[in-house]
Amino acid sequence: MTSPHAPVLLAEVIEALAPKAGDVIIDATFGAGGYTRAILERGAEVVALDRDPTVQPFADAVARDFPGQFQLIRTPFSGLAEAFEESGKAKLDGAVFDIGVSSMQLDQAERGFSFMRDGPLDMRMSDEGATAADIVNTWDHGPLAHIFKLYGDERQSGRVATAILRRRVEQPFTRTLDLAEVVEKALGGRRGAAIHPATRVFQALRIAVNDELGELERGLEAAEATLAPGGRLVVVTFHSLEDRMVKAFLTERTGNAPGGSRHAPVAVETRKPSFDLLFKGAREAGEPELASNPRARSAKIRAAVRTDAPAWGAMKGRAA
Repeated sequence: MTSPHAPVLLAEVIEALAPKAGDVIIDATFGAGGYTRAILERGAEVVALDRDPTVQPFADAVARDFPGQFQLIRTPFSGLAEAFEESGKAKLDGAVFDIGVSSMQLDQAERGFSFMRDGPLDMRMSDEGATAADIVNTWDHGPLAHIFKLYGDERQSGRVATAILRRRVEQPFTRTLDLAEVVEKALGGRRGAAIHPATRVFQALRIAVNDELGELERGLEAAEATLAPGGRLVVVTFHSLEDRMVKAFLTERTGNAPGGSRHAPVAVETRKPSFDLLFKGAREAGEPELASNPRARSAKIRAAVRTDAPAWGAMKGRAA
């Protein structure tokens, strides 16, 4: 089966992971299997994770093409450690995360991710839990405005929340284009803007519905706990919220967080770095990829290598 989704920063991901025969790699966002196939072609085994049930046909195709090298386990990021244990593998040599919604999910109107296609107001990456319709039809003004501001960076978050509450009294929201129209009117119909007026609100709802930032945080911690010394962690992000979280995680775990130094005298509470950076900062797509795949424009990749130090556990400041 041909993949409908071009994996972003594929060459950079493979270079950072450096998979080889005998390695076991977790592809934490299987999707259509783009990263997985490239890893398998280099002789490694892949334990793929995905909470989206619609990826099964792609997984079946990969399993046929690479017998004995591949297995898919249906779970979100937070289930990484349990999934690896379930796989029966002895040692994890690498893990890759590709954060965010895929183009094939956006293209499926029935999933409700896009305001460009009419569909049910769903946005779930799995087939379980609350939908975007549940959120806009039941949440109070404060929580709605909060997620629009925090997850969507919508400056008029209060105005949008007010418009949603007024409209849902007359008729609950059930369709994507209906919500997009209400948001557009609330923001003054800014169709001449660089992005559609509903973009930020739809992004915020998708992140809230799927607990994307919470899952990323727990997934990073699970990878830290599961990777063998020398194992590689590679993360591709698509917006600043995700990238800031990954950067903060690696800054903390490499011992480079403000107020501490890995070269300072060891105090009683000092912990040894659990990761070493594979390269400094984040890398981005080159011009050839940008020309052929516009989705790569906002993508960033960060990578690190697991040390032999104990895992740190929950991130500093993590909400209970």
